[in-house]
Amino acid sequence: MNIHEYQGKQILKSFGVAVQEGIVADTVDQAVEAAKKMKTDYNSDWVVIKAQIHAGGRGKGGGVKLAKNLDEVKQRATDILGMQLVTPQTGAEGKKVNKILVAQDVYYPGPSETKEFYVSVLLNRANGTNIIMYSTEGGMDIEEVAEHTPHLIFKEEIDPRVGLQGFQARKIAFNLGLSGAAHKEMVKFITALYKAYDATDSSMFEINPVLKTSDDKIIAVDAKVDLDENALFRHPDYAAMRDKLEEDPTDVEASESNLNYVKLDGNVGCMVNGAGLAMATMDIIKIAGGEPANFLDVGGTANATTVKAGFNIILKDPNVKAILINIFGGIVRCDRVAQGVIDAYKEIGNVPVPIICRLQGTNAVEAKQLIDDSGLKVYSAIALKDAADLVSKVLA
Repeated sequence: MNIHEYQGKQILKSFGVAVQEGIVADTVDQAVEAAKKMKTDYNSDWVVIKAQIHAGGRGKGGGVKLAKNLDEVKQRATDILGMQLVTPQTGAEGKKVNKILVAQDVYYPGPSETKEFYVSVLLNRANGTNIIMYSTEGGMDIEEVAEHTPHLIFKEEIDPRVGLQGFQARKIAFNLGLSGAAHKEMVKFITALYKAYDATDSSMFEINPVLKTSDDKIIAVDAKVDLDENALFRHPDYAAMRDKLEEDPTDVEASESNLNYVKLDGNVGCMVNGAGLAMATMDIIKIAGGEPANFLDVGGTANATTVKAGFNIILKDPNVKAILINIFGGIVRCDRVAQGVIDAYKEIGNVPVPIICRLQGTNAVEAKQLIDDSGLKVYSAIALKDAADLVSKVLA
């Protein structure tokens, strides 16, 4: 689950990570008041207005602007709030900005130069360890750095059984070229950042940039956080941070119905129980001459409610020309699934595309009989090849 920058910073701050302070606003008036508070609390004459969307590259799209006075705060907030922000990560359609963060200016003059670094913590699935990836080239697209100057990207593997060791944090600060007070501050920063990543069951923490200020403080200027949805039951306070306005409405509907759904670009909707069966079903659709329009897993308890929810989601896609239901009746009985399909079909009323229903397993014969006797526009099959032939037939 992705969260906004300001929410990520709240989490980081709760674990002792120093962050660029800011106040979230969803109106221009709130932004002006937030800028006044930044002056009062942090003596920040200038502020940064930052669009809050679930995507990187906001600055390139015009979603991050410096404001040097209250008139500029008002103008920047007016420009950014409500805009359709297009970045390399949003696609051409962009995302609407509903919130902004009014953040303190941390690039103030001082006894030394400011420096920007890149730091992220994530899981290395290849060997089951956590990894801290870091670079002296902060504030840039890390993909560009990896492509053109890969020697400037460092990695530190961490055994989750023992956690981050002190020498590892010191090594990271050393490789970033820091010394003195800045070195000590970076060690503290890395230690707190890893603690936050581990304790929150996150999939990724990405801080770009991590800033060394002109007075040798180390702070997170940005925060991209991806929380592990499978662990949210342990963190109800983080689950409450979910912003459904940032998600595709169809994805939201699917998750609320406990369906695993991924939209694709094809013309045959598929509804299955089990991820492995879904992959095989998509292969069968392609062999039959179609293209899968989605990945939709209804889980182990397919019934009238879940089937109806699946129908409604699949039928929102205007490209769908047919639906293939492929259920293996192991835990669930096929005749109950068949009855669920019939009930859902009748409740929806008019399903404008043909449905192929392949049920295999417990009571598969009885299930096929139920479908055949229903009088509905549903084609039944038991063998997977028969289902593929039916897909080819209805698409012809």
